[in-house]
Amino acid sequence: MEIAREALHAGVEGRESLQNPPSDAAPQSTGVFVTLRKRGRLRGCIGQVGAGQSLAQAIAHCAKAAALEDPRFNPVLPEELPEIEIEISALSPLQQIAPEQIEAGRHGLMVSRGSQRGLLLPQVATEMHWTARRFLEETCLKAGFDPNAWREPETEIQGFTAEVFSESEIHSEKLPGPGGRAKSRYSIST
Repeated sequence: MEIAREALHAGVEGRESLQNPPSDAAPQSTGVFVTLRKRGRLRGCIGQVGAGQSLAQAIAHCAKAAALEDPRFNPVLPEELPEIEIEISALSPLQQIAPEQIEAGRHGLMVSRGSQRGLLLPQVATEMHWTARRFLEETCLKAGFDPNAWREPETEIQGFTAEVFSESEIHSEKLPGPGGRAKSRYSIST
């Protein structure tokens, strides 16, 4: 979480971020998303799927990009930094998934056709109280498709799970014992 916070501050303040984030924690990232929230509301979210970077490098890149490059929002301003909470979603590898196998809140989805794709994290279905079918339709819409595009044979549906950590959980929910790890709301796997 410290890597994400440092990269966020460096990007927003216009200074150099970590030159070489540590790469020994996890050699390769299968995917990571960094979500920024301000007073509980989305303020930016950027991610990478299979970028071939270490997890630390991917987190640093996505934290800075979420603050400055999410096209849905104006860049985060320095005075907003104390109110920004960071959430990190570390993704499992993408796997083909049949529509009837999708579990809302457990699976994240990526729907693609050609170079066009849309991805939604597992927690989105939970936060929006969506059924699995609605989640699949919304992922199609995010890709720029008709909501029923998932029925078309050329549409590829892939699922994944995520380990999700937020700063508030890390600060308030430590597990007992030495070196306790923060609990994850979506500590799930396929």
